[in-house]
Amino acid sequence: MGDVVKREISEDGVLTVTLNRPESLNSLNYELVMGVIAAFDEASSNDEIRSVILTGEGRGFCSGADLTGGGWPNEPKWTAGESAANSMIIGMNPMIKKIVNCPKPVVNAINGVAAGGGAGLALSGDIIIASKSAKFKLVFGNQLGIISDVGASWFVPNLLSRARANGLAMLGEDLSAEKAEEWGLLWKTFSDEDLMDEAMKIASKMADGAIEGLKAIVHSHDNALISTLEDQLEYETKTQRVLCDAPPFKEGIMAFLEKRKPNFRNLK
Repeated sequence: MGDVVKREISEDGVLTVTLNRPESLNSLNYELVMGVIAAFDEASSNDEIRSVILTGEGRGFCSGADLTGGGWPNEPKWTAGESAANSMIIGMNPMIKKIVNCPKPVVNAINGVAAGGGAGLALSGDIIIASKSAKFKLVFGNQLGIISDVGASWFVPNLLSRARANGLAMLGEDLSAEKAEEWGLLWKTFSDEDLMDEAMKIASKMADGAIEGLKAIVHSHDNALISTLEDQLEYETKTQRVLCDAPPFKEGIMAFLEKRKPNFRNLK
């Protein structure tokens, strides 16, 4: 699986995970999906890794599911729907959960087209940036008569709105990276040449940070999407009760009092 998913760890603990099927615009087959899962398992278990970059090789980020078959372990008697559901149960859904639940901050650097399931994968990170040539395309309904998946049916309406999600998914129109930034689907756009340098700057900054607290921020925002204000205030109280007793908070206070930059690495 190392051939279709490349992994590289920098000296400061940034793991770069690169989808590496450029000949098919990094379409999601069994081998690639399992390779991404393995990479995020490593990110979760390896203490040397403090943040992650997810990107694609070549001119596209990910074109979605491999419609030529994808090498999924299916039964001959299964219908197309049963085969699709199986690939989601054993691969696509666990992949998205691994990324979203990764205990390290994740930067998704979208280097080209993110179509179909590739759009869901593109939106799975904690911070999403894109090259100016990148675009998002929800082809499920317009071309295939199915709903958005690989998390796209959750990410797009929650990050944008129901109206814009319906328009994108039902009409299948391209959404440029610059319009996606304007609408709030992603953090920032950069020139194609600068994308990976900027991704590394962001990931390195977070690698130097209090990574448990940074991930807690993401989870608090996700919780807010399904909570009332009263429930969210209670969530904040419970979370701060834990985080304010943790070593990073104590280090942050000491650094403030001593007028220095906090050192969140190797805290006990």
